[in-house]
Amino acid sequence: MIAEIIAVGSEMLTPYRQDTNSLAMTAELNRLGVAVAFKTILGDDFTQLVDAVRIALRRADIVLLSGGLGPTEDDLTREAVAAALGRGMARDQAVVESLKERFNRRGIQIREINFKQGDVIDGAELLPNANGTAPGQWIAAAYEGAPRYLALLPGPPKELTALFAEQVRPRLAAVVPQQYIATAQLRMAVVPESEVDARTAPIYQAYPDVSTTILSTIGEIQLHFLCAKPSLAEAEARVANVLRRCADEMREVVFSRDGSSPEQVVLRLLEARGLTLATAESCTGGLLAQRLTSVPGSSKAFAGGAVVYSNSLKIAFADVPQQMLEQHGAVSEPVAHALAEGIRHRTGAGVGVGITGVAGPDGGSAAKPVGLVYLAVSSGTRTEVRELRLMGDRERVRWFSSQHALMLLYSLLQQAGQAGAVTLDQP
Repeated sequence: MIAEIIAVGSEMLTPYRQDTNSLAMTAELNRLGVAVAFKTILGDDFTQLVDAVRIALRRADIVLLSGGLGPTEDDLTREAVAAALGRGMARDQAVVESLKERFNRRGIQIREINFKQGDVIDGAELLPNANGTAPGQWIAAAYEGAPRYLALLPGPPKELTALFAEQVRPRLAAVVPQQYIATAQLRMAVVPESEVDARTAPIYQAYPDVSTTILSTIGEIQLHFLCAKPSLAEAEARVANVLRRCADEMREVVFSRDGSSPEQVVLRLLEARGLTLATAESCTGGLLAQRLTSVPGSSKAFAGGAVVYSNSLKIAFADVPQQMLEQHGAVSEPVAHALAEGIRHRTGAGVGVGITGVAGPDGGSAAKPVGLVYLAVSSGTRTEVRELRLMGDRERVRWFSSQHALMLLYSLLQQAGQAGAVTLDQP
């Protein structure tokens, strides 16, 4: 079975309000083994609402609507659904009396328009709303010969979430065939989305029962897999198989098979190797340290760091030689090397990272353009340096620099583990 979610409210078509209800409902539907195939956001327009409901009824087994159940003239969800189904409405007197009592308790005068919240679509089942004045409605219907299930839910998230859990979910569970959903996630860094798709599409297309989604974020590509089966073991086996094959294909850029972030993975590896890390950052301005310390428990492996923007602080905090700065400039391979070694030595950490570069938009030259970044990882007897030529604005250069640093750390830590060592000091 598939579902469609319709979020109703002109305010969600402005820059000031977002639809978050659909995220909560999608999670609940997935737990029932129902995939959400469509999401629609509509303004408070009767004709458009009727059309949207009819389209949803033609293509989805389950239609969930949020919003538009209030007392004002622009609350049109009940009327639109009734029109789409070709049904009438009747006012439920028990709802009217409940509204009167609620208003009286608060000392507020009730108005006639409030009573429209008691209008119930013919054949609908009222869903009591313990957290608000607008009850929901549940409808089991046949549309063009196919069984359909609709739920009309209030817009305020607190009301919708509680009503869905208490009233809608049990009703859906009774009509949805027993299905189990398994999900998995493969995360890759500093690789183009087009390359990931070109290399993995022949694999995941061989699994038509597994839904595969490619998500691109700055410096990272994610493959999300979802499979619904009559048994959880069967669903998990299918997802695990396609994930393993895609991971094998992309092994040189894969850093996580369980959804962990690069910083989480690096911190776990450092802890497993009995190592601590310190950073000396120039163009990233402490971004790498910020990403690492955003992970709870990072103090077990992250000793600390320094933002060494000026040459004087590169000298003071990371022991970069003055002569080196004068000879090669702050943005250079020798300085990145010295930053990594210097901060490691100064802090007593097992591993040091140094980053220096031109983040832009100013400060570049023909010899050292914006986007030129050097980063280094040092373990004492071994130091790896990378030169990057990054494109984009200042924030993109900074983020990619931190991402490349994490991936270099990850690579070296993995090599150390594969060698059976507890340090990075490999020849």
